[in-house]
Amino acid sequence: MKRIILVLLTVLSISQANAQTKKTGKATFGMGCFWCTEAIFQRLKGVTAVKSGYEGGQLANPTYEEVCTGNTGHAEVLQITYNPMEISYDELLEVFWKSHDPTTLNRQGADTGTQYRSVIFYHTPQQKALADKYKAELNKTNAYGKKVVTAIEAAKPFYVAESYHQNYFNKNGNESYCRLVIQPKIEKLEKIFKSKLKK
Repeated sequence: MKRIILVLLTVLSISQANAQTKKTGKATFGMGCFWCTEAIFQRLKGVTAVKSGYEGGQLANPTYEEVCTGNTGHAEVLQITYNPMEISYDELLEVFWKSHDPTTLNRQGADTGTQYRSVIFYHTPQQKALADKYKAELNKTNAYGKKVVTAIEAAKPFYVAESYHQNYFNKNGNESYCRLVIQPKIEKLEKIFKSKLKK
């Protein structure tokens, strides 16, 4: 009897672990400087973690200085962990498209170089299908008045950026860059996606 109970408890434990795993999803977006974009996704309901890092290049464990040369092939990206019961991948894509300019190749504002490219790294075939569909619709309707150039690529090794890049806006909100560049993006987010924001 004890053995049966033990087996049942083990099975229940595994089932609960599997259910817990299914409660989280992963999304990876590159949309310019990760200082700006991290602050946006951190504020969304259902987003449980946001890590700034590098993806899409050839060099293992690149440093910020190496990525800044534009020679490693990496993009500055966010790896987002989210609860699909609270926010869908579709909704994350909507925030992605509306929070940067996906029509400028290797550039966001004053930031230029391949490390600032607009890119979606998909983790599942479903994510690829949704991203492709959304991009096609934006181009079909000429939503931006110009062609969307966002790359849609299979996920590659993700390297977490140095600790001083993490949670940047929340730690350095009084710096001039944060006030002049990041704060307006957050204000735009609050206007467009008010219902999706954490309380």
